[in-house]
Amino acid sequence: MERELNTPLKISIYMLKWLMITSLIGLIMGVLSAFFLKSLDTVTEIRLDNPELLLLLPISGASFAFLYKKYGGSAIRGNNLVIDQANGKQENIPLRLIPLTLFGTITTHLFGGSVGREGTAVQMGGATANAIGKFFRLDSIEREIVIISGISAGFSSVFGTPLAGTIFGLEVLVMGRLRSDGLFPSFFAAFFANFVTESFGITHTHYSMEQIPNWSLLLFSKIMIAGICFGLAGWLFSRSLAWIKKVYANWFGNVVLRNFVGGLVVVGAVYILQTQRYLGLSLPLLKDAFNGENQWFDFLGKLFFTVLSLGAGFQGGEVTPLFEIGATLGSSLAMLLHVSVPFLAGLGFIGVFSGATNTPIACFIMGIELFGSDAALFLFMICLISYMCSGNAGIYSAQKIEIEKGVLFLPILTNWQNRKRNKKTYATLDDEVKK
Repeated sequence: MERELNTPLKISIYMLKWLMITSLIGLIMGVLSAFFLKSLDTVTEIRLDNPELLLLLPISGASFAFLYKKYGGSAIRGNNLVIDQANGKQENIPLRLIPLTLFGTITTHLFGGSVGREGTAVQMGGATANAIGKFFRLDSIEREIVIISGISAGFSSVFGTPLAGTIFGLEVLVMGRLRSDGLFPSFFAAFFANFVTESFGITHTHYSMEQIPNWSLLLFSKIMIAGICFGLAGWLFSRSLAWIKKVYANWFGNVVLRNFVGGLVVVGAVYILQTQRYLGLSLPLLKDAFNGENQWFDFLGKLFFTVLSLGAGFQGGEVTPLFEIGATLGSSLAMLLHVSVPFLAGLGFIGVFSGATNTPIACFIMGIELFGSDAALFLFMICLISYMCSGNAGIYSAQKIEIEKGVLFLPILTNWQNRKRNKKTYATLDDEVKK
């Protein structure tokens, strides 16, 4: 009886404790994200008014590579450091990660690197949450949950999607498993962070999928084709990024030289192709995609410049470029498949993101937050198809794999191979008997 009476009290204390912790995370992350987003708007305008700033990109990259090497320590691992700690490792997330990734990303955008925003927010959220966890002397399990909450707060406040931010922090850690024990803290960290960010006057651009087409078998087949293409685009992005990082690491052992040369490569590519369309956040690509005004090759251009920038070691995220790759690819496919352009651009927006990050549930919820629930069936379908077609390795190398995507088909494949092998054996025996 006493135990039953204590249970509501313990739950109340638990909730109050995490409300206090997450409100603190939300307050700090909301302020940091508001400063970050306003700074990005400012430096983007400066860059567009002064395109010659691109020539300083190699120097900018080398400078921050030097700072990371001299003062960063484990901070150089970025998102993967945060994900590892949320998965139970006991390595410290230094607070100096915050200014390094914050100003490193801002300067990358100022000088034209093609990077996103989420990586910076996730790292700042993880470092903030880790420090708060130390202050409250949380145990190892609670430390994991508080870092997950920091990831959710960072994602939510940068994109204005608290529900997707909640699930992203829980889903991104392990492919095939969603960590539900952190649901309560993650939601309130995401909610508070987004509220604080928006209180500074930050607004997030929303795009319309316009009229949602009626369901039909023909439409289903077209969505299947598009979903496979989105998954392959996510796979191409993640594998290209891993490959270019490996190439740079093999060629240049010195990270400072690596970033400098990587910056030169980006500058050279811009002058060879005679375009700065894919530099920085490239948000006009999204507007063009939903209006059907993009070039068919825009998704390749954005993928190319983002892989070159991130692969060389420039600070920033992958998610915003993935949005643009997906939306422009969807817009181009809409012309071929004779489907509504804004409809398929919206599906591509979240589809490529789902495939590259292996977070289909978070992407589905983000789709509803951004585009509304009218297309919920199609949004969920495209996230699952893209997720299944993108392979087991995503953009986060620290993401663990609980269950491989093709595991359900392995027994069928194994049995088929065994039967084929046995047939060959029996045929050989028959031949020997005949002889």
